[in-house]
Amino acid sequence: MAPTSRAAWEQAYARVESALRSAGAASAADLPALEETRIRFLGRKGELTELLKALKDLPLEERKALGPKGNALKESFEAAIASRRAELEDAGDAASLKNETVDLTLPALRPPRGRLHPLTVTLREIADIFHRMGYDWAEGPFVEDERHNFSALNFPPDHPARDSQDTFYLEGLPLLLRTHTSTVQIRAMEASRPPIRVVCPGRVFRHEQTDVTHSAVFHQVEGLVVDRGAGFSDLKGHLQTFLEALLGRGTKTRFRPSYFPFVEPSAEVDVKCFLCPGSGCPACKRTGWIEILGAGVVHPKVLEGVGWDPEQWSGFAFGIGVERVAMLLHGVRDLRDFYVNDLRFLNQFDEDLA
Repeated sequence: MAPTSRAAWEQAYARVESALRSAGAASAADLPALEETRIRFLGRKGELTELLKALKDLPLEERKALGPKGNALKESFEAAIASRRAELEDAGDAASLKNETVDLTLPALRPPRGRLHPLTVTLREIADIFHRMGYDWAEGPFVEDERHNFSALNFPPDHPARDSQDTFYLEGLPLLLRTHTSTVQIRAMEASRPPIRVVCPGRVFRHEQTDVTHSAVFHQVEGLVVDRGAGFSDLKGHLQTFLEALLGRGTKTRFRPSYFPFVEPSAEVDVKCFLCPGSGCPACKRTGWIEILGAGVVHPKVLEGVGWDPEQWSGFAFGIGVERVAMLLHGVRDLRDFYVNDLRFLNQFDEDLA
């Protein structure tokens, strides 16, 4: 029965205090015994818990006098429990370490180390080849205006590429996400005087349905050369040198007529399939050839647009899809694999990228 008077509460207090001394929390043999002692006194129905609950039935003045006494006893017991628990845990750790052995002949653990993404490696490899050929690196903003992305590159006002079905426009602004790195070529020409030789790597954006060979976000490396007398024969020489450095000596190429607004004449460049080679396989669609890039002679209107006299200066430009090259070099069949960050896929490149 709970004490209902000060005298009864103090008698109960003396019994609990004596029981605490007898239980000897500080001398508990192990952690289970210590927990059993804690529950006996501080559990929901513990002796000390019941003693403290009984304070609510006493008059206010007596609660003020006896409450600190009961709480002090509780704090003292809790401190003894915590101290003994720490001692027992330390003793257990020491015993565990004593039984452990270390084999110093075992090889050290190798923590995992980060590696560059295969697209980053491919982009840098392409840019590095052109750097060795005397090209400077140029970069530009992802968000562009229509002039740099279309008009300065000789895209007519009604060209389909300007449509919102093909281009991401920023709502409420006369701006868009660049659809090619050719915009950097315009900015490079505006910021300098001829002659010029630049390579422009970077990310581009197009409003396309994602599938095995297409993505709304991908990477390009575009190049531009403007000099006196630079023409299509120089373009062929530069690209042959680049492709042999990328794919190996003796790489065979062919140029097919095409159309790009900012170059004339325009061409698409194929390489002899280096997987068959040339006999026909799924990679080359059984043709023996793989389309690798687009190129052409810089259109005079592009030169005029940046204030360069096309009677004195001429040049050529080309563009390469980084994902396309990476897929061919590593035998990747689905472009989307580069973007899902699946370690099972990325770990396959460990040896290639080490």
